[in-house]
Amino acid sequence: MSCLVLIVDDDPVQRRLLEALVNRFGYDTETLESGEAALARLDPGAGRPVDLLILDLVMPDLDGMAVLARMREQNRRIPTIVQTAHGSIEAVISAMRAGAFDFVVKPVGAERLQISIKNALRVDALEDEVRRLNRQASGTLSFRDLASRSVEMERVIRLGERAAKSTIPVLLEGESGVGKEVIARAIQGASDRRGRAFVTVNCGALPENLVESILFGHEKGAFTGANEKHLGKFVEAHGGTLFLDEVSELPPEAQVKLLRAIQEGEVDPIGGKRPVKVDIRLISATNQNLIELVKRGAFREDLYYRLNVFPIAIPPLRTRHTDIADLVRRFAARFAAEEGKRLRGISPETLHLLESYAWPGNVRQLENAIFRAVVLADGDELTVSEFPQIAAQVEGYDVRIPAAPAVSARDLRPEREIVRVEVRDPNVLRLLDESGNLRRFDKLEAETLRFALGYYRGQMSAVARKLGIGRSTLYRKLKEYGLHQGENDQSSDKDAERQSDAAA
Repeated sequence: MSCLVLIVDDDPVQRRLLEALVNRFGYDTETLESGEAALARLDPGAGRPVDLLILDLVMPDLDGMAVLARMREQNRRIPTIVQTAHGSIEAVISAMRAGAFDFVVKPVGAERLQISIKNALRVDALEDEVRRLNRQASGTLSFRDLASRSVEMERVIRLGERAAKSTIPVLLEGESGVGKEVIARAIQGASDRRGRAFVTVNCGALPENLVESILFGHEKGAFTGANEKHLGKFVEAHGGTLFLDEVSELPPEAQVKLLRAIQEGEVDPIGGKRPVKVDIRLISATNQNLIELVKRGAFREDLYYRLNVFPIAIPPLRTRHTDIADLVRRFAARFAAEEGKRLRGISPETLHLLESYAWPGNVRQLENAIFRAVVLADGDELTVSEFPQIAAQVEGYDVRIPAAPAVSARDLRPEREIVRVEVRDPNVLRLLDESGNLRRFDKLEAETLRFALGYYRGQMSAVARKLGIGRSTLYRKLKEYGLHQGENDQSSDKDAERQSDAAA
């Protein structure tokens, strides 16, 4: 989903001009004519969250400076670009001190405005990511740091906020890579254990012969190799939260001890003479169906009911594509800063590609894909070319891997094998058909018209002007090819192709 830009200006002509420009850049827009209406729209419950604000400084009633002041009082962290007809130094300084990100003078040029928007969104994404990482490290991550646009994740956040108000055991269920640990940290950050120890245990990575020692601790000399006392993860998490990831991988012997630790609030270190009391908040996570494991006898039924007191199912990324754009911008901003790359953003075509992919590895796979793309990027924007593996699996993106030239056996070097991947942008007109012959002119013309209608959002005057033809000619050709105003789907394309074939 594209970013939403809110344009606030009392001049209707300026509003329309800015709206046309911002739409052409690939962003969604809303327009308002007053400062009071803008503040009401920025309220969290007023609708889709606003990603960027373009604000006129001179307006009747509540002017731009007053809107910035109110936003600061209400702690509204929205990147704002202010504009005015008079670009005095005093006005610029005042606006920046009030919290504006950038300042433009009317009439602003298209390139200047586009760069300003990209920079504002990039800096805002980086600041959000830095704040989130700092809070995660300090144990103060909250659900406000996990703002989501999807209904499925909003349900997860509501359940997590309720669970945080008590010490009830929570079981997080979801596929690998969906972010179960992040939800667990947010539960702690929203609870009264905020800022205390958060101890993570990956149960699937524990050596079977050391599970009990790692979880519950041991005394010095309790077994061969126990040269010193070890407290164990339960004791380390005392007063805080213990997160048991992939809890279904625990061996049966450890499941018995875990059950007792949960029931009694104490653990028995190996070789210890007496149990040790612990005060922990337990959060478990699994990517398997625990009830099925219980039926097969692979997981204790009594332990299952102790863990599954407050289950929260986290949806996979493929069911919440509206979250992909925000995740991409945050990851790209962070990795660009880490790698020293001057990236301003991601192209609309690339964002559409990433939103069209199923992401079987969920958020973890998306994060790694963005990391690789940032390292490969040569320009100031991520393009389709940086995601060849993703484009190869999405319909509408041609990926061609040319055959390797013939080589002798002595020239074969598997470690130096290079695969060249050519990615075709779906918005580039294809001149050749599948047989390698030139496509017919009427088919090219129909495809060009269909693309222009979508690109200029059905604005017939703009389409005719940019194509260099009269409006009457445009309407005649649309009727000839079976296209309609604002139409941009595959069915129209097929109808146009059938009509042109019949005409031939």
